[in-house]
Amino acid sequence: MRRPRLKKLSNLLSKIPVITTGNIPDVKIRAVTSDSRQVQPGDAFVAIKGENFDGFDYIASAIERGAALIVGNRPAPGNLGAAYLEIDDNPRKALAWLAAATQNFPARKLRMIGVTGTDGKTTTASMIHHILAQAGVQTGMISTVNALIGDQAIDTGFHVTTPDSPDIQAYLAEMVRAGMTHCILESTSHGLAQERAIASEFDIAVVTNITHEHLDYHGDWQKYLEAKGRLVESLWATHRKSIGNPRLAILNKDDRSYGYLERISPPGYLGYSRINQADLWAENIENTPSELSFDCHINEATYRVKSPMVGIYNVSNCLAALATCVNGLGIPAEQAVAALATQATVPGRMERIDLGQDFIAIVDFAHTPFALAAALETAQGLIDGKVIAVFGSAGLRDREKRRMMPIEAIKGADLTILTAEDPRTESLDAILEDMANAAISAGGVEGQNFLRVADRGDAIRSAISLAEPGDLVISLGKGHEQSMCFFTTEYDWDDRTAMRAALAEHLGVEGPEMPWLPTRKK
Repeated sequence: MRRPRLKKLSNLLSKIPVITTGNIPDVKIRAVTSDSRQVQPGDAFVAIKGENFDGFDYIASAIERGAALIVGNRPAPGNLGAAYLEIDDNPRKALAWLAAATQNFPARKLRMIGVTGTDGKTTTASMIHHILAQAGVQTGMISTVNALIGDQAIDTGFHVTTPDSPDIQAYLAEMVRAGMTHCILESTSHGLAQERAIASEFDIAVVTNITHEHLDYHGDWQKYLEAKGRLVESLWATHRKSIGNPRLAILNKDDRSYGYLERISPPGYLGYSRINQADLWAENIENTPSELSFDCHINEATYRVKSPMVGIYNVSNCLAALATCVNGLGIPAEQAVAALATQATVPGRMERIDLGQDFIAIVDFAHTPFALAAALETAQGLIDGKVIAVFGSAGLRDREKRRMMPIEAIKGADLTILTAEDPRTESLDAILEDMANAAISAGGVEGQNFLRVADRGDAIRSAISLAEPGDLVISLGKGHEQSMCFFTTEYDWDDRTAMRAALAEHLGVEGPEMPWLPTRKK
């Protein structure tokens, strides 16, 4: 991506809401970062104290790499050897606004659509992107899968949610240079809480749902809700744009977050529902193995919506996308509905893997109790046979969720196989023991309706070997992700590759090799 030009610090600070202390150094900077390893000559380095690292410990390294300015919210260290700006503000906020200013505030030149929620963010963002693209709107997207700028797809890395603020602003600047007029930015609770999405100047805020997730980080559901709510609240502060300011919130009326979010939304917010009447609502829902369809009531008219994105929960995602594009962006309803029918499957979201087997095999990203229950409900509705579910629970994450998911699986699947899923530095055996105890508390009997298979590849193999004609095997929790973390090492892993490898072995046909994890001997 193109590097910004040098700009005078005092000019940049005059344009952004960052509170400084003392004199402003007479210095020019080119870009900004909080990662000392990414510093290039002429950059500003913002020293941020995080959970595990303190940026002040890396100031010397940043200066060695050519940092022209150090920014911090503490007094300057002695014998610094570089210009220093002390701020009386959140350094993450300063990082985001300086990144936007060095890039000439690209979000002010774009119609910015933010999408947040516990489940369905990537699917909804992809639906909005597809509708706009089909309508001829030049639209970029930054999601957990990748960043799309025109025909260019940029990998945003392993286990990435919302990128850091300098990366967001760099992507937005590239979109402006490429002639984009709109951008969809998938916004996670971590990204919102850590100010990564600040300075993104949102015009439309879309919320899918807010269920149990990330409470290990946020503390409780209310704080998690408030973190998600920052996207909606940010609409009030969006800079005035020459293209106008919709300041529109699109909210899920079926979700328990609705009451709080409507209170903090600017006037004119829209609600959507698949259960009750709302600004957009659905009825006559039909869900088959190949297609989801329903009647959508929008703007006093009714349209039959069809989508290859199966699953009852995708009705809500479709409604959110239609509200955004039709009500928020003025795309004709007929055109938006027609576009949804041609939506390609989102990677790792109820993605079918078919090598000619006589049962259904699916990979899905569901990694929360709500999403897992919804995925299993969908799976049960697609077949008359058994549902065999394979999933794990991440280490160093919410332990309550770890217990909730096996309980949902015992209720929703005929056979559950508990396995590895990013154990990190936790004991995998201990994680599986926690999950097994939860399964037993819900009526599970080990060896009958649930198993423990530590190696994820072997777990998928076991599921496939136990599947009979008309059954459904679903591997949950990893979806599109390309790695799995053991201790501090990321090992190459893709559930879709693993599913194809296991199916190929089972069928005796050519296929990929099963990826290796340290739970299996070489």
